[in-house]
Amino acid sequence: MKDQSDVKSVIAELQEALARVGIVLPSLGLDPVSYAHSAMRPLVELGRCNMDTARRLARVPGER
Repeated sequence: MKDQSDVKSVIAELQEALARVGIVLPSLGLDPVSYAHSAMRPLVELGRCNMDTARRLARVPGER
């Protein structure tokens, strides 16, 4: 079975980075289907967000 701690670490890192710019994705988490798949790497489920959050995400500057 895959190590869930790696996925949880990435999710926590993303939550912290988003929080620094005031964005919360309430349904951020591990995609259970990809985690259960034997050959697929686990995916991070970003989930749904409201329009305000989507606009704020669109305005976040990329790293250069």
